Amino acid sequence: MSRPSVALFDLDGTLIDTAPDFIRCLNMIRARYNLPSLPHQRIRRHVSDGAKAMIRVGFDLLPEDDDYFDRHAEFLDLYESEIAVETRLFPGMDKVLQWLEVQGVPWGIVTNKPRRFTVPLLAALDLAERCDAVVCPDDVDYRKPHPEPLLLGAHLAKANPEGGVYVGDHQRDIESGRRAGMTTIAARYGYIAEPADVPSWEADVTIDSARELLAWLEQG
Repeated sequence: MSRPSVALFDLDGTLIDTAPDFIRCLNMIRARYNLPSLPHQRIRRHVSDGAKAMIRVGFDLLPEDDDYFDRHAEFLDLYESEIAVETRLFPGMDKVLQWLEVQGVPWGIVTNKPRRFTVPLLAALDLAERCDAVVCPDDVDYRKPHPEPLLLGAHLAKANPEGGVYVGDHQRDIESGRRAGMTTIAARYGYIAEPADVPSWEADVTIDSARELLAWLEQG
């Protein structure tokens, strides 16, 4: 394809590596209850599914369980207070963003992460002033995999969604991008429970690093 009209990114597991802070906070709370730390990889592969998944993995609790909402609130409060201690852009991703900016391609973030956490996180990483659109579930009636968040992202970036790309590390990202008429890119380096399942998502492109994404964009 030619140069995209807009590049939109999922946040956790695609643009930025938030797993270290999720892992650290979850194990800190487990320690409060005299529970041993869980292996990093066991937690990491569920980060894209949010706090609900963290409580399920960390405490084997579901919303219908008595202690679920207490642990959920405890986790979110701790995460909010330490949201960018170890979180960073994925290696090579800043070069991708720089390329887009030099080429005049607007870029933005479309995430299922609530605005309560997204805004301070982007500010802490000095990304808030760089991106042209930020869409959180607070901003729409329907979350991904519905196309509404991506269509809003393209609108905020003043771009045609049909000429855009969406990069994500979850099947719902690819479905949402497809339904929005965008070229879809699966980030196989992200927080994926079963990497072998990625081909079944039927993304237009699959990448294993930000470097591969940049190479694909430059070939455009």
